[in-house]
Amino acid sequence: MAERVQQPPAKRLCCRPGYNTNCRQGQRAGGTLCGGSGTAQGGSSKTLSPESLLDISARKVAEKWPFQRVEERFERIPEPVQRRIVYWSFPRSEREICMYSSFNTGGEESGTSGENSDETRLPFRRGIALLESGCVDNVLQVGFHLSGTVTEPATASEPELVCSVSVSFDRCKITAVTCGCGNKDIFYCAHVVALALYRVRKPEQVKLHLPISETLFQMNRDQLQKFVQYLITVHHTEVLPTAQKLADEILSTNSEINQVHGAPDPTAGASVDDENCWHLDEEQVQEQVKLFLSQGGYHGSGKQLNLLFSKVREMLKMRDSNGARMLTLITEQFMGDPRLALWRQQGTTMTDKYRQLWDELGALWMCIVLNPHCKSEQKCVWLRQLRRWNGVDVCPWEDGNHGNELPNLTHALPHGNPDLSSRPHRTVFTRAIEACDLHWQDTHLQRIITHDLYTHSHAHCHHDNHGSAGALFDARGWPLWHEHIPTACARVDALRSHGYPREALLLAIAIVNTLIRQQQKHLELFRSHKKELLHKGMTSVTNMEGWVGHPLDPIGTLFSTLLDTGRGDEEGRNTEHANRSTHTSIKEIAHPYIDSLAVETALIGLGQQRVMPDGLYAQEKVCRNEEQLLAKLQEVELDDALVKIFRKQAIFLLEAGPYSGLGELLYRESVPMHTFAKYLFTSLLPHDTELAYKIALRAMRLPVLESMAPSGDLSRPHHIVSMVPNRYPRWFTLSHIESQQCELASTMLTAAKGDGRKLETVLESIQKNIHSSSHIFKLAQDAFKIATLMDSLPDITLLKVSLELGLQVMRMTLSTLNWRRREMVRWLVTCATEVGVYALDSIMQSWFTLFTPTEATSIVATTVMSNTTIVRLHLDCHQQENLASSARTLALQCTMKDPQNCALSALTLCEKDHIAFETAYQIVLDAAVTGMSYTQLFTIARYMEHRGYPMRAYKLATLAMAHLNLSYNQDTHPAINDVLWACALSHSLGKNELTAVIPLVVKSVKCATVLSDILRRCTLTTPGMVALHSRRNSGKLMSLDKAPLRQLLDATIGAYINTTHSRLTHISPRHYSEFIEFLSKARETFLMAQDGHIQFTQFIDNLKQIYKGKKKLMMLVRERFG
Repeated sequence: MAERVQQPPAKRLCCRPGYNTNCRQGQRAGGTLCGGSGTAQGGSSKTLSPESLLDISARKVAEKWPFQRVEERFERIPEPVQRRIVYWSFPRSEREICMYSSFNTGGEESGTSGENSDETRLPFRRGIALLESGCVDNVLQVGFHLSGTVTEPATASEPELVCSVSVSFDRCKITAVTCGCGNKDIFYCAHVVALALYRVRKPEQVKLHLPISETLFQMNRDQLQKFVQYLITVHHTEVLPTAQKLADEILSTNSEINQVHGAPDPTAGASVDDENCWHLDEEQVQEQVKLFLSQGGYHGSGKQLNLLFSKVREMLKMRDSNGARMLTLITEQFMGDPRLALWRQQGTTMTDKYRQLWDELGALWMCIVLNPHCKSEQKCVWLRQLRRWNGVDVCPWEDGNHGNELPNLTHALPHGNPDLSSRPHRTVFTRAIEACDLHWQDTHLQRIITHDLYTHSHAHCHHDNHGSAGALFDARGWPLWHEHIPTACARVDALRSHGYPREALLLAIAIVNTLIRQQQKHLELFRSHKKELLHKGMTSVTNMEGWVGHPLDPIGTLFSTLLDTGRGDEEGRNTEHANRSTHTSIKEIAHPYIDSLAVETALIGLGQQRVMPDGLYAQEKVCRNEEQLLAKLQEVELDDALVKIFRKQAIFLLEAGPYSGLGELLYRESVPMHTFAKYLFTSLLPHDTELAYKIALRAMRLPVLESMAPSGDLSRPHHIVSMVPNRYPRWFTLSHIESQQCELASTMLTAAKGDGRKLETVLESIQKNIHSSSHIFKLAQDAFKIATLMDSLPDITLLKVSLELGLQVMRMTLSTLNWRRREMVRWLVTCATEVGVYALDSIMQSWFTLFTPTEATSIVATTVMSNTTIVRLHLDCHQQENLASSARTLALQCTMKDPQNCALSALTLCEKDHIAFETAYQIVLDAAVTGMSYTQLFTIARYMEHRGYPMRAYKLATLAMAHLNLSYNQDTHPAINDVLWACALSHSLGKNELTAVIPLVVKSVKCATVLSDILRRCTLTTPGMVALHSRRNSGKLMSLDKAPLRQLLDATIGAYINTTHSRLTHISPRHYSEFIEFLSKARETFLMAQDGHIQFTQFIDNLKQIYKGKKKLMMLVRERFG
């Protein structure tokens, strides 16, 4: 808390009417100890004697009355009475002091030491440490003012610090604090805490004096003069100017000070007009919130703001008026956040964490305006504030960035589909504004929350036996409360938040009983109209507003109220505030019954069929809220009674039609039940297997991804109804929902291991309802892992399920792009291998429905024929041959369909079967003319040479050359190596083959350097050195003057001439030297001809003539070539 250096001025003027100096003359001005005679404060007296009437009455007066009212009521108050009132006016509970000096809650923590460093640094903890270390001294209480010094011990980095601390208090509340430490914070500093706790824990050691004005009344003139002079002498440097100014004003008859009766006294307590509340530094609250907001979620600012909200709730629970004050200050800073306007201008959304802070802000205002003991004047003030904030343009909308489609808080759900565009946007404050119209005066409501055992026997009113929709009691006589469910639950939250846990619990029980009764009515209604509804395929809208993910979190409120309050977690914390209107106790209601109500409430809410809301944030909130509820449910240990509740609710969910998310009639836009059903499945499985599977299988539906069933279609077991036919839903959380659907299916597969019938049923459900190939693939992998666990024999049925799912994935992804496709194909072969040889044979027989030709040959057939597979399957020779035959047949079929990509793999697979190999080779030859590229043909040709088929390699190489075309400037083309290899192969086979291939080279290759390279290689050795028929060649080199080398030589010279002219067209000076080297290589080729020297000279002369404008280049040419 920011402690002001100067003490605030006294709030009221003090004097004594009818004062007579004689009656007090001579009385001693000294004081007595706080714990003097008559002390009866808890813990300070070691006797067991009862409190005196003086102490009892003084304590009650000190709690409720401002001291000015006491003085006005009685002409003369005896000094002992004054002392006891002053004594009891100081706070007696450490809980409030802790609340104002720490984020931690609960006064019970004051006696324990924090284990982590963060907790020990809290002002409350540090204050306790200072107190217990004896650092508090010179403690003095003068009237309603406490002062003392607190010494902060020296540390390695800081010297000793002595702080002067003063505290003003009134009616058991600290109303002002001052500390010399100068710290600025929302909470009280550790020194204030130490002084206050000293007074609470050691009242008998604090010297107590009456207010200073009372002491002055006891003095005569001489004593007063002596008192003033001594005071000035001791503090003359600080007070002398003020003292002289006051003296001048008092001596002046017309001065303002003489126009007022009495004089101020800072120790005299509160005025009648003063608000009685704990000291809260509003400026620091505003500064801290502004700082946290400016940090934009960094440095833990979001956590700090949540702690501030928790502090508001703590204050509300203590019924501290500062809760509303603090929330008002926080809200003003939130509304002033400059990011709101920026986001609105840019059309961007706020972050989720920031959005959740706004949600909590709105929920807190709901709690405040629903305070059951709030005065109407105060509610009007809050309503004006809320309307002012609500009218600001940048005020966030309740559902994020989309228009709200939810009904008014206090009205029933509308039917039909009215024009939503005409509705005004609902902000985070709209519900609180609407809640200002609610009241607590209803007689039935008052009886519910004030009578623990209020039943229909206590009131002359109708109950459920009459069949009325608005019955006040159910068939058992328990009270019901008919109100818009989120609104009714907001009342529960308000009661609980304002420190009325018993009343909150009673109302929560009534609401849950109402939900259970409504649930039964819905079931009866659907059963009576089931045939008609299923035939029509449509019903009226029942749940536009879902309870899970609702801004007011009604189901979460009921669940926590029943579970926490019902177990006594909150009972007794606020006994000093509790409104005990009856002598019965809530504990007369059995805790197991309340626990079962809590669980049933959660199941009802989670199972409600509700429409997926618009907008990313609202949809994420539905998922988050559901997960939070399920996490709380999982903490509850299931006993026989709760299992009965689960069975009851599961049966209702299956039979309740459009009112249940697991009913037969499902809206296309309904929130899926996958996550909830998974919890139900695992909970029911040990107790009722069949019911568990019914729930899980029914929940597998995801109708938003399915086409609508035509009206009157009774062939499908579960009808899908479009509630808003013209609206295409934008499900931003669809990927998360599909993953939850996958998790549910995986859970069922795991549980069904060993049960063939159930596995088959689960498989059918997966194939029907899951539309994502990646999720089906994950399920296939999960089933495979479960089926092949190391500690048990493989489960062949589950393996077949895994294989069937894998086959479905193959079919789904065959014609679509999927980056995991190769992984999927490899996995499927592995899975089929585990199933057995017949599975491998089956996928090869039907390969065209599962794989592309490339996948079938390069992955499937290759893996099947590998040694690893043969060893894994323990195949005999006959089985190996049959499997190999299927693989070769597959390879040939794939090659026929896609020779470009499958030919090489097919040839490899068919090597050991002559007929199959010849067939594959013939397919390649047939496709070579039109369907294959030179790269593919060269690759196959090299393979043939490697396998010992040089003539076939030669044949394929010549076919490849026919498809090739190398231009003059492609001297780095990747096919050059293939051309050189083809020429080398032809040269090695003999003159005839070389003679046949050279015209193809001349036709396909225009690059001079490549041609010259081929020419040199052909002139180095004799053709046919590696003859096919092992005949020795004569060893005579081929002549350049005769075919075929003459044709190659001419083509090479021509290529050099053409290339030279092409390069000179766009040559730049930096390429001159490179060009000269190119001409040098050209000269080497020219000189290979008989008249080459003459040809080259003529070529150079032509260049000089044609390109004489390039003087520098031609000069370089003359220097090198003459």
